[in-house]
Amino acid sequence: MSVRPAARRPVAIALGARTNLALLALLSVAFLTGWIAFAYATAPARWSLVLHAAGGFAILAMLPWKSMIARRGLGRPRPGRWASTLLGVLVLISLVAGLLHSTGLLIYVGPLTAMDFHVGAAIAAVPLAIWHVVSRRVRLRPTDLSRRNVLRGGAVAAGAVAAYAASEMVVRATGMPGAARRFTGSYEAGSLQPGLMPISSWMFDAIPQIDQSTWRLPAGGREWSYDEISAFDDRLTATLDCTGGFFSTQEWAGARLDRLIGKTDGASIRVVSATGYDRRFPIERASALLLATRFGGQALDPGHGFPARLVVPDARGFWWVKWVSAIEVDDMPPWWQSPFPLQ
Repeated sequence: MSVRPAARRPVAIALGARTNLALLALLSVAFLTGWIAFAYATAPARWSLVLHAAGGFAILAMLPWKSMIARRGLGRPRPGRWASTLLGVLVLISLVAGLLHSTGLLIYVGPLTAMDFHVGAAIAAVPLAIWHVVSRRVRLRPTDLSRRNVLRGGAVAAGAVAAYAASEMVVRATGMPGAARRFTGSYEAGSLQPGLMPISSWMFDAIPQIDQSTWRLPAGGREWSYDEISAFDDRLTATLDCTGGFFSTQEWAGARLDRLIGKTDGASIRVVSATGYDRRFPIERASALLLATRFGGQALDPGHGFPARLVVPDARGFWWVKWVSAIEVDDMPPWWQSPFPLQ
């Protein structure tokens, strides 16, 4: 006996709701783990990237079901369809760019990297995802958490982890460029060769042109000239791991921050760039932070932060403030700032 279309419709609706709910959960996990990986250059980044990649494979596994839902939706005129379509396109761009970056099949697209497209598309998709949730609410029902559905979800998760592990094995076995990635997913570029180190800036910061003869650095109750800062020879070998997808290890030379601020009371150190960009650090870390004027035995060039830039070991590149114009100590707690710079 055949099942009538009217009887199949509730089943299709339930399947669609569960698929959308699963995709919403996976997108949330992917965004959260990507955010953590973006923030750290130490162990948390590695484990969050494993979950991030597995979540991406799980999203890919859900696409056949989502495509069926989308085809049904295209047959019904609904307001805001363009936003749903754009959301889907951005998610696909992010997925494809992530795969290209992780395998190394495509690292650079002109001046941008595949990682730039991966992250940029994901960030652009966030407001659309929020709109989609608000305008097309999916209600969780008791049947959605039935034993069968939980087992199905577990099977998808296990399959995603297995697919990720298999992809990593293939990348390494075939010697693809992705096999050389750092644990953060970044590729080596110009290590111990200052002239080959890429130039990067946060968002849309332009490279300022600063006259070293007039540059002064307020720090520790006085103003330091370029020559005075350059006279220090504290050295540190550290790796700048850029969120754009590359890392570069250099020998940096300059002045430790504790030498510049002296015995100043306060809770945190605020390092300010000539562009207005700033980051805040616990004052206890002053001896571990270096204000560099040189790398690899040569003076910094404007693209790499001349006249002075901050070196922050074990931190992502956006903490390494360039074109430093002031170092301030105050009583604000070090966490009193956005997780990522807002400009």
